[in-house]
Amino acid sequence: MNPEILEGFLQASLPMSMIATATGSLLGLVVGMIPGMTISTGIIIVLPATFVLDPVISISLLLGLYVGGMMGGSFAAVLLNIPGTPSASATAMDGYPMSVRGEAGRALGTAIVASFIGGLFSFCCLYFIAPLLAEIALQFRAPDLFSLLFFGLTIICSFAAKSLVKGLLSAVIGLMLVTIGQDPVMGTARFTFGEVNLMAGVHFLTAMIGLFAVPQLVENLAGSQKGQSHTRTQSRIASVLPDLKQLLRMIKPVSIGSITGSFLGILPGVGGPIAAFISYDYTKKLSRNPQDFGKGCVEGIAAPESANNAVTGGALIPMMTLGIPGDPVTAILIGALMIHGLSPGPLLFMERGDFAYSVIFAFFWANIFNLIIALSAVRLLVKLLSTPKALLMPTIAILCVVGSYSLRNNFFDVYVMFFFGLLGLAMRWLNMPVVPLLLALVLGGQLEEHLRVALTGSRGDVSIFFTSPVSLLFLILSVVSIFWSFYAARLGKKSQQITP
Repeated sequence: MNPEILEGFLQASLPMSMIATATGSLLGLVVGMIPGMTISTGIIIVLPATFVLDPVISISLLLGLYVGGMMGGSFAAVLLNIPGTPSASATAMDGYPMSVRGEAGRALGTAIVASFIGGLFSFCCLYFIAPLLAEIALQFRAPDLFSLLFFGLTIICSFAAKSLVKGLLSAVIGLMLVTIGQDPVMGTARFTFGEVNLMAGVHFLTAMIGLFAVPQLVENLAGSQKGQSHTRTQSRIASVLPDLKQLLRMIKPVSIGSITGSFLGILPGVGGPIAAFISYDYTKKLSRNPQDFGKGCVEGIAAPESANNAVTGGALIPMMTLGIPGDPVTAILIGALMIHGLSPGPLLFMERGDFAYSVIFAFFWANIFNLIIALSAVRLLVKLLSTPKALLMPTIAILCVVGSYSLRNNFFDVYVMFFFGLLGLAMRWLNMPVVPLLLALVLGGQLEEHLRVALTGSRGDVSIFFTSPVSLLFLILSVVSIFWSFYAARLGKKSQQITP
């Protein structure tokens, strides 16, 4: 066995790492099941507390929260018909009808086991595919890396937004914000407007808290004032352990969901909701009883739940090997690794192979703990759905302020956080996606670095981006993704006009 693989397994299996993973899984289940809370918001709130932790312990905690959050969304979907996460929307289609029939325990058990199997399948994909892809990516030069990052931004803009123009505008705003601070080459001040606190630039975590947490807090508080904060839940939950007959019915939909989710998770910008609905639709078409779907059937829960949890492992593959996040959560994880002085990408496997494999095995343990905690504490967890938002949201607001201040022990970062909060609210009002802006903040520094290195090496000759086959391929794919987005948008408008 490769000594780096063994070292990574041992690091991820240390008592403190295991405790961190279990804690993260529990927090993720809580965050995922509370309607209005997102996984991204949960990770951002927890992230400042990880600065003082060892990198392995830190990533174990965050991965546990990521995996737990994906599963936790199904709890609210089944019991309240309110998906805790966007990925759980497909689960609600059959999960809630089962809950209405008094089969909430059976529905939750199906969701928990299917999520576990989907996550375990994606772990296998991550373990075998990531090192091979990293070896290939090591051959990339500066022009290739620039075009790769550019492709990552364009494809995420096209998938993340209903309007491509708004998606690209969001990314451009993010790239503009990245330029604030000292020039990395010349050392001169850029767009600081004489403010000393801006010389170090805008901290991406401060921006993340403002863009995600503040608008969510405002929206949830507004909803609580309208009387939308409390919903009755089914308090009596029967046994959640699936029987043999139920497990046999789950084989086909779980297989479809696991494969679909792992594959689509690798594609940047696709995400869990698309994977969940595609697997649901495909399972329905292959079913002998498609008429049962939407009325409360096991297959209609197993397929989307296995898919959305399989997406997690798939999304980690481009993040770890290419430095391109597969979804908003992995974008935040890239930021978390950067805080600890680690840069995701092909060099991570070459320079810190032990840490790279510790991330992979931490993801494995996250799925294990997720299953154990969910099955053993499901009756206790569902009671949290009745927590009034009027009590929960102020606590989260305080954590956001403390987290922003603790980054650099500077109250100026709190003002920056509120600025990005207002920007996030404005973007929601204008129906502009926040994800491209976030990814531009995370990837913008590397994008500029590879661009300037490539142009310096070619003495300003831009043809270097077109003479390299790899670079040219990614540039072509970028153009294709943009035009495809325009085409898909036109098809969507036509279908809306046809449909009454």
